[in-house]
Amino acid sequence: MDIVVITGGSRGLGASIAAQCARNGVGVILTYNSNPQAGESVVESIVADGGKAAALKLDVADSASFPEFRERVREVLSNVWGRADFNALVNNAGYGLYDRIETVTEAEFDGLFRVHLKGPFFLTQALLPLMEDGGHIIKVTSATSRVATAGVAPYASFKGGLEVLTRYMAKEFGERGIRANSIAPGPIRTELGGGLNEEFETLLASQTALGRVGEPDDVGGMVASLLSDANRWINAQNIEVGGGYMI
Repeated sequence: MDIVVITGGSRGLGASIAAQCARNGVGVILTYNSNPQAGESVVESIVADGGKAAALKLDVADSASFPEFRERVREVLSNVWGRADFNALVNNAGYGLYDRIETVTEAEFDGLFRVHLKGPFFLTQALLPLMEDGGHIIKVTSATSRVATAGVAPYASFKGGLEVLTRYMAKEFGERGIRANSIAPGPIRTELGGGLNEEFETLLASQTALGRVGEPDDVGGMVASLLSDANRWINAQNIEVGGGYMI
């Protein structure tokens, strides 16, 4: 059984990614930050459907905690799956913030940086010793790195940085047969940034070729598919999953 580690897997996109990977027969280690009940709820749902999963606490903004987290992943791999490595990492954890450039504070900037760029960089570094050769790293970026949206400059800038980092990981980890890709969701109905009100959702739907905003499962299914062996030759790519947003 392949095993995937998914950060921010207790709700929204992460929960959908976890559920759909599990349906494909993949073991899931998901992380939560402040809501263990939400993480355990996703695990219970996966187990009820015949899958195998575990939830671990992780604050992606706290890179000093990553060595300890690696050891907890090692323990779970041994105790639940009887093995010492895993196959894939999905860097999904994140949060939204709306604030225009002229009023963004250093604290807001630094918080977004730690979660959306520094965290994925050093978490991937920390977990590499446990990743099986031939594995796969996926980073969740955003269509805002392509379409400039006033009020999300730091968030979008760090998501754009993840896209660049993805190509470098594909280059440097290729000798181990590890692929690296990123997926860029368009507007999605989740709690990110406080969610979508009716007026904003109508606007976003009008800017999308398929006439609606996305659902978490629209993205979760894409990630589960990208992790499969059927897509083994896709590498160093950023794939927008947005229904034709702002084309």
